[in-house]
Amino acid sequence: MNHRRKGSAWLPVTLLLVVLLPLIIMPIVAIFVFAARGGVSGFLNTLAEPDVQFALRFSLLIALATALVNLVLGTFAAYVLTKYSFRGREMLTILVSLPVAMPRVVVGTSLLLLWGPIGLIGRALDPLGLQPMFAPFGIVLAHLFVTLPYMVSSVRPVLEELEDTYEEAAYTMGAGRWKTFLHVILPALKGGLFSGSLLTFAHSLGEFGATIMVSGNLRLRTQTAPLYIFAQFEAGNIEAANAVAALLATISFVLFFVLLRLTGSRRRLA
Repeated sequence: MNHRRKGSAWLPVTLLLVVLLPLIIMPIVAIFVFAARGGVSGFLNTLAEPDVQFALRFSLLIALATALVNLVLGTFAAYVLTKYSFRGREMLTILVSLPVAMPRVVVGTSLLLLWGPIGLIGRALDPLGLQPMFAPFGIVLAHLFVTLPYMVSSVRPVLEELEDTYEEAAYTMGAGRWKTFLHVILPALKGGLFSGSLLTFAHSLGEFGATIMVSGNLRLRTQTAPLYIFAQFEAGNIEAANAVAALLATISFVLFFVLLRLTGSRRRLA
């Protein structure tokens, strides 16, 4: 059912634009204005620098790894929380969703206190030459921590809407739980899986607070694109920072445009 109000929309739209102009629109425009100050050649030269190339490649690889792991782990978590009734399910649901409300710096600190050189587990791994923190593995752990709820929240509503009769029919025909999941449930989850993967990829690509705690921000080793931007701002190299920021913003726009088109298509088909 369409609940949109009919009639003149100029006043509420104008008020909304007045609020959004200094809050969202102008800050985004400012990024591209500063990034373009050196011209196209300056912008491209900045992106061609080894530090920038490494930071961008590293960020894309970390985001891809995060999205792939979330594709499996997030789907499994959503399936368990939706399809099984057990004592403590509500508490487990809260725990899975908790990272959304936690400050990112606290996330990084908690991982350091567990996996770091003086951490509960890290102190036992350190003598073995295993140190998850200040390495790509630690960054992926941090990104999984903060993005898992987005994958679960994308897949779980689809699972809840899926009628049990399809599963019951598959069981009646002799299919086991795993075969039923592969041939009945998984095809129905395509939209949710794609949406969740895009969301986790985008959030991982822009993650800063937890990353700076667990990565060490080591140049050409663990420095992601957001950390590069931060380092360049600290060094006073505003144009280089904004060139990378403009590229990340463009990637985010494309990802969320695709996501909005996908969710819009699903709503029209529903």
